[in-house]
Order: sequence, then structure tokens, then C-alpha cells
Amino acid sequence: MGGTTMLQRWSSSVWGGMSGSGRMRLWENKAWLAHAGMAFVQIAYGGYHVLTKSVLNVGMNQIVFCVYRDLVALAILAPVAFFRERRVRRPVTPQLLGSFALLGFTGIFGNQLLFLLGLSFTNASYAAAFQPAIPVFTFLLAAIVGVEVFNVFSKDGMVKVLGIAVCVSGAVLMVFYQGPSLIGLAGTNATGGNALGATSWSSTSYPAQWITPAMLSFGLGTWNIGVLCLIGNCFLMGAYLVIQAPVLIKYPASLSLTAYSYSFATIFMVLTGVFATNGLHEWALTGTEIIAILYAGIIASCINYAIMTWANKILGPSLVALYNPLQPACSTILSTIFLGTPIYLGSVIGGVFIIAGLYIVTWIRYKEAQRLLMGSSYLSPLLLEADGAPDHKSGESSLNGSIDP
Repeated sequence: MGGTTMLQRWSSSVWGGMSGSGRMRLWENKAWLAHAGMAFVQIAYGGYHVLTKSVLNVGMNQIVFCVYRDLVALAILAPVAFFRERRVRRPVTPQLLGSFALLGFTGIFGNQLLFLLGLSFTNASYAAAFQPAIPVFTFLLAAIVGVEVFNVFSKDGMVKVLGIAVCVSGAVLMVFYQGPSLIGLAGTNATGGNALGATSWSSTSYPAQWITPAMLSFGLGTWNIGVLCLIGNCFLMGAYLVIQAPVLIKYPASLSLTAYSYSFATIFMVLTGVFATNGLHEWALTGTEIIAILYAGIIASCINYAIMTWANKILGPSLVALYNPLQPACSTILSTIFLGTPIYLGSVIGGVFIIAGLYIVTWIRYKEAQRLLMGSSYLSPLLLEADGAPDHKSGESSLNGSIDP
């Protein structure tokens, strides 16, 4: 089945004979909930950066932190998904298990590990500078594999590209341009106003102890390895969103899909932790570290990934990824409120660009949905039955499983 077919089919039995205006109202309600959810995700990630900067002790093993974070997230996701979706969850096939393992490896395990490696080999400011590449990778991958259909030569396609470029440019501007201080006193924060510019991780590169020798044998320097890891981090996050979209068609129970993905990611991360630690003393936690892990596991992992999975069904991977540049803006605002970090002109201009880019893409997506939903057929970048038109029972199950928040 081609990408165009997958993205433009929606069984009439799912809509139950709804009129075009009825379909439009339903989509609008779900779309705005998804947009609000993605905004919350970025605010939550901003709080995560502020919390880790303010309470994590210097010297904590990054891998240990990720292991505890993933265990906490899985401990909540698994039972909630089991009871919440027990009536709409479809049987798990070996093919689906493979997809869950791939999602866990790319978007959770590989994403976290490569970011930590890149951070260890470069610095926090440089690592933050790569993050706006996530929506670019997502956009390209979604177009290449046909998960979303883009015609860059059409009016809508050109406006989408413009919106993505404006949004990404705003994020890059926040990282590379500081400007004068507008709020707060300059010099109160060593990061120069970049909320992501500081890190409370140890300067000891724990992951580097077991990966550096192998990479250096190819003639690469540690800085080159760090750059490759950061590029891989952004690529894997984009791949995660793109791979997830068609999997959601076959398995629309979004909470269960997230829980299965986290199960595999946690296994991968625990095994990595066994090889990346030097003794049980590295697994001991202080009170402030426990607070940070609970926030990271419950908010930044469990809730955020559940929202991203559900929003991916409604908005599609490209628009979900486009919210990522909001993260440094949210971190800057929260750092100013709770840590007294100054706000600089570059952050304000960059934030305006990010919001403008998001608005452009959201507006053109709304216009596209309006034309499709008011017409005779519709398929959002969300969920469709993979093969053939479903019967009434399966159509009803798809609606319940893929639309309900």
C-alpha cells in the first residue's frame, strides 16, 4: 500500500455516517487537545532541565539515572495501560513485538544513550544546538517512507517547509545568539542565558569508558564521536515518531504501545547499566536524586511519552516533532522563574520565531484537514486500518482505541 493511500483512507463505518461538519468538529476537538498536550510536554521537559540542574548532585552516573528513570516510568505505564485499554487492546503478534522492540530501541534507549554520549564528548551547549534537527529529520523521514505525503512544489507544501524553517531557525537562534539581558542581571548564570547550557552531570564520561577505545580505533577524535552521537540522537528520535505512526494503525492502543516500547527500552538500559557501572555504590541515591528520578520517570518519561504517542495519531510525526524547539524556550522561562536566570534578547527573538513557525504549520494543516473532512473521504496522518475496509465492529474498536485521549 502506497503512502498516499495510507494517508487518505478512512473507513466510513468508523465515522458512522457523520456529516462533513461533524467530522470537522470531532477532528478539531482532538487536534486542539493534541496541541495542548504537546505544549505541556515541552513545559514538562523544561521543568526537567531546571530540576536536574538544581538538585542532582555532581558525580551521579548518567546511565544509572536513566535506568531508574525508565524503571519508574514502566512501573506506572504497565498497570495503567493494562486496565485502561483492556477492552480495545488487540492481540500482540511477533511482528508487533518486533515493532515495539524497535520503538524502544530508537526513541527511548538509543535516544537517551546517544544524547548522554554526545554530551560527554562535547558540551551541553553544543548538545542543545543539535536538538532543532529533530523536526528536520522527522520531516524528511516521513516524506521518504510515505508516512506523510508532502508536495513541496504545492502552495501547502511550500508553506509547511517555510513554517518548519522558521521554527528551527528560532531554536538555533536561541542557542547561538545571546544579546543583551532583558530580564534579570547578566552574569548570574554561567550558561549565558541558555537554560540548557549547564549540566549537573559528572565530568566523568561513564559511557566513554567502554565505547571510546572502539571508536578511536577508526581514527575519530572524541569530539567527532560526540558530534556523531548527537546526530544519531536526533535521527533516532525522528525515526521513532515516523516508525510509530504506521504501528499505531495496526495497534491503536497508544498507552499499551508505549508501555511495550518502554519494556524493551528498560531491558536494554538495564543491561547497559550493568556494563557501564563500576560497583553497587554507583546505584546509591540521595534524597534530591530520588526527587529528580521520580520527576523524570513520572512526568518526563511516563506522561510525556504517553501524550506524544497519542498526539502522533492526531497530528502526525512531523507536527509532533515540530514542538521540540519549544523545549529551550520553556527551559529559559522556568529557569528565570525558579533559578533567577536572565532572559536575553536572543531567547525572546528565538521564541517568537518558534511560535510563528508552529502557527504557520498548524494553520496550513488545519486548512488541509478542513478540505479533506468536508469532502467525501478523509484520512488524517493518524490511524487507519492497514488492510481493507474494516467491518462495523472493527471500525468501532478502531475509533475507540485511536481517538479517545
